Amino acid sequence: MSPVIAIAGCPNAGKTTLFNRLTGASHTVANWPGHTVDRHEGAFSVAGRDFRAVDLPGTYGLVAVSAEESIATGFLCRERPAVVVTVIDATNLCAGLHFVAQIAEAGLRQVVALNMSDVADRRRIAIDAEVLATRLGVDVVRTVARRGEGIDELQRVIAAAASSPTPAPLVLDYGPVVERHLGGLVETAVSHPAVLQVGPSRWIMLQLLAGDEQATEAVAAIPGGDEVLEAAGATRHQVAAELGFDVETALAERRFEQVTKLLDEVSGPPGSEPTWRDRIDRVLTHQAWGLPVFLAMMWVVLRVTADVTAPFLDWIDATISGPVSHWAAALLQAVSLDGTWVEGLVIDGVIAGVGGVLVFVPVLFGLYLMLALLEDSGYMARAAAVMDRAMRAVGIPGKAFLPLMVGFGCTVPAIAATRTLDSPRDRLLTGLLTPFMSCGARLPVYVLLAGVFFTGKHSTVVFAMYLLGIAVAVLIGLLLSKTVLREREPAPFVMILPEFRLPSGRTVWALVTQRTWAFVKGAGTVILAASVAVWFLLAIPLGSGGGSFGDTDVEHSAFGGISKAVAPVLAPAGFGDWEQSGSLLTGFVAKEVVVSTMTQLYTTVDTTQAPAGSFGDDLRQIGSGFVTATADTLRALPGVVGLDSVDVHDDTSTGLQSAIRSSFDRSSGGHAALAGFAFLVFVLLYTPCMATVAAFRHEFGTRWMWVSVVGQFAVAWLGAFLVFQGGRLLGFG
Repeated sequence: MSPVIAIAGCPNAGKTTLFNRLTGASHTVANWPGHTVDRHEGAFSVAGRDFRAVDLPGTYGLVAVSAEESIATGFLCRERPAVVVTVIDATNLCAGLHFVAQIAEAGLRQVVALNMSDVADRRRIAIDAEVLATRLGVDVVRTVARRGEGIDELQRVIAAAASSPTPAPLVLDYGPVVERHLGGLVETAVSHPAVLQVGPSRWIMLQLLAGDEQATEAVAAIPGGDEVLEAAGATRHQVAAELGFDVETALAERRFEQVTKLLDEVSGPPGSEPTWRDRIDRVLTHQAWGLPVFLAMMWVVLRVTADVTAPFLDWIDATISGPVSHWAAALLQAVSLDGTWVEGLVIDGVIAGVGGVLVFVPVLFGLYLMLALLEDSGYMARAAAVMDRAMRAVGIPGKAFLPLMVGFGCTVPAIAATRTLDSPRDRLLTGLLTPFMSCGARLPVYVLLAGVFFTGKHSTVVFAMYLLGIAVAVLIGLLLSKTVLREREPAPFVMILPEFRLPSGRTVWALVTQRTWAFVKGAGTVILAASVAVWFLLAIPLGSGGGSFGDTDVEHSAFGGISKAVAPVLAPAGFGDWEQSGSLLTGFVAKEVVVSTMTQLYTTVDTTQAPAGSFGDDLRQIGSGFVTATADTLRALPGVVGLDSVDVHDDTSTGLQSAIRSSFDRSSGGHAALAGFAFLVFVLLYTPCMATVAAFRHEFGTRWMWVSVVGQFAVAWLGAFLVFQGGRLLGFG
């Protein structure tokens, strides 16, 4: 079996980047703690010898505070890997060496990766790696993971360490009070040999004194463990009484004292002259200016997402409805399936359904590109620090900003990211609020309906949806934190800000392609299945007057019957037509499916369309359309920052847009735009998708899952009702 190499360290030290360099993997990297919410595995070879690498979530120590940290500490304590590569930020040696000391106390083989050495050099922080290695008794390798520097040497050092004898555990002096009681505990551990199977006796007793749950569970499972735990518990109370504060704080303080002495030996003070990065940081994290800057950043992101990418939407739509549909029809004709229900399945089910989602790939590409630039520059961590103050004011934990920000991409990993929070109450509260963040899957619905009802104001409407989601989350968070989830003792917000830097093209491209490809795969699997299922429901006749299979009037199909049964519930909100309710039903599978369902329900075949051209003509049409879309996109860029630019939006209505507008006009009694906005509010607030429901159940249990599902539907219905009915009373629409 290949030796296991654990990649561990504090958040923002560059662990995942180094892991990717070691193994050739391409896991997502983000500049905020908690992004790696589970362990990732990969492999690498050195001189023909294979190793298995495990990338662990970031943690500040071996006493787990959050559910996420327990993944890292549990793996290190129970699996005891062959080598631990402790990644430390060269610009923040104190926190990194505090973690190194704990690994050494656990008696694990260790290699220290002194990462971000280039940033330390730029800040004129002198670090004597040789003295550091001598004092720690471990190999220290200078690395710049972003550029791959030092990786080859690190691999060689890892291979050598894996074959070396197990080191003696590091022994630190914790002061007379702790040491006096610790000696008796170690004797108790030695009298129970099974304890030594968990780890070094002194380290195990220190973990029990600190109240570590992982060590407590491990000791409880061995013969005589109850006696050891009883002795440790009694000693813990005695030491706390003598010191006047908790034991964990006492241990950390003594450890930091000795780390500080080591720092004086190996590192000089950084340069005192502020850099341009320092000056920018003062603005980005300013108590007054930080929030307006954050909102301005989000506005630019959504302008790029909704406006600049619009020409490519038109190009993909024309390609799918034109050449791609022509080619599919020709193939079906070649095998004598034209004019049959199979043709309807392929053209109206598969191509129209999936195509209706693929046209929004440029929108999501633009969103992911902008977020990746903000992440890799280090801005997102600064946004978290700024938002901490605002969130605490309404009873939401400051660290909740991190999973909430992940929720703007996808709610499923955002639910998992709640593991970064310190208490079950904070995790549950954040999990209940995260679905109100506008995930990327909702964006195609926003763009479609904003184009139908609010021509020329696409970005404003989309931005309003994002702000509304945040506002609703704040209000619900305030309500819950004052009632059923009352906060007992606020947890401190601890985060080391990463270096503010120019984004790496390699990292940004990896982030964008991974996330966009994940969307495309969703369109090819879940969305394809949903589109086909909708087509079959549309093809099945309901009642004697429904016609035959495949030649059924949509309103009298099985899908129409189900949708009609649901429609009266939504009528007070202004969208009580069965087509609208049916689209929302399929949106439970995935929000993108709302668009594909609308495409299938509202699009009619144009029997007067021009005949298909030759294959060469189609290719020329695709190529020329791409060139035009690229040119229009470049022309639209200056408008993002308020400069004059040519409006690339085509105000002419497509058949789909006209059909949607007519439907909403009919269902709302002439208040189409108001009903359309209410529909957007409902899409924003109701249950994101079934994958989110499954993730919520996994993290919080079935009871809270149903609370979330029912509660979100109630909030969505109430919000849409208030928008529509209130708007009518005020004369809008």
